[in-house]
Amino acid sequence: MCKSLAYLGVCSLVATMALEKGYGAEISPRYQDVDSDLVADVPLDQTQWRDPRILIFAYTPVEDPAMYSKVWDEFISHLEALTGKEVRFFPVQSNAAQLEAMRAGRLHIAGFNTGSTPIAVNCVGFVPFAMMAEKNGNYGYQMEIISYPGSGINTIEDLEGRTLAFTSPTSNSGFKAPSALLSAQFGFTANEDYKTSYSGSHDNSILGVVNKDYDAAAIANEVLFRMLARDVVQAQQYTSIYQSESFPTTGYGVAHNLKPELAAKIKEAFFSFNWEGTALQKEFADAGMEQFIPISYQEHWAVVRTIDAATNTIYNCD
Repeated sequence: MCKSLAYLGVCSLVATMALEKGYGAEISPRYQDVDSDLVADVPLDQTQWRDPRILIFAYTPVEDPAMYSKVWDEFISHLEALTGKEVRFFPVQSNAAQLEAMRAGRLHIAGFNTGSTPIAVNCVGFVPFAMMAEKNGNYGYQMEIISYPGSGINTIEDLEGRTLAFTSPTSNSGFKAPSALLSAQFGFTANEDYKTSYSGSHDNSILGVVNKDYDAAAIANEVLFRMLARDVVQAQQYTSIYQSESFPTTGYGVAHNLKPELAAKIKEAFFSFNWEGTALQKEFADAGMEQFIPISYQEHWAVVRTIDAATNTIYNCD
């Protein structure tokens, strides 16, 4: 574990012990994890299983959630064909809204961003099973810190006294990872060595930099690539001053209490979806994504849980 995380500079004895003792595995008492795979089990009481007439699907918050309903149209049709149910796209405006919707039982299928996935797993009973990947199975994105030409910010050290935009406290690449990296590698502490601001989303952070509203921003470069592909921003409008190693991307899965047969059909829909020629393929082409691959929260999110441990992140699921 320490070898793969050495670049973070956070693989201390404390962080290692925290992960080995199950840090990030404190599932809310509302759920059971008898098999110790760190995600909520299907309820033993079948009366608690849910088999809704209409399934609600939500993708992680973006600048224009309504536009993404068209991106997912073909996948939703495929999902409807396999499940025999109507599926509606729910355009969420924030991570908090997405989390609360699943916790309240109003959201059944979701893609939670990298940093929100542990919170969703522990606090709202989310069970992730898929992630986007390239044709060869490669996956992941990098956290980048970007600025704009002429800002005077060419290195991390140049951030001193300037404003760095984060997205939200739940975001891995938009807050937790850059906070840990800046502290561990450069000795920079938020609101001491540099000022902070919160944009609400990676799209907003990127637009804020190119419009010079923020001096710099920590973003997920998979979002940047999609915005470049849509000509929302141009390469000459920003400069990159830092790039991390790779993190897992958005985790896709279901609420833990769906009827098992229904959950199995939803899972089948992800892995049998043909991306060729679809809006989904076009949207994620710049990032090279062409398929959904199976994932294990316990394995693939270990790096994120370690960052949470190193930054003393606690999930309050009350």
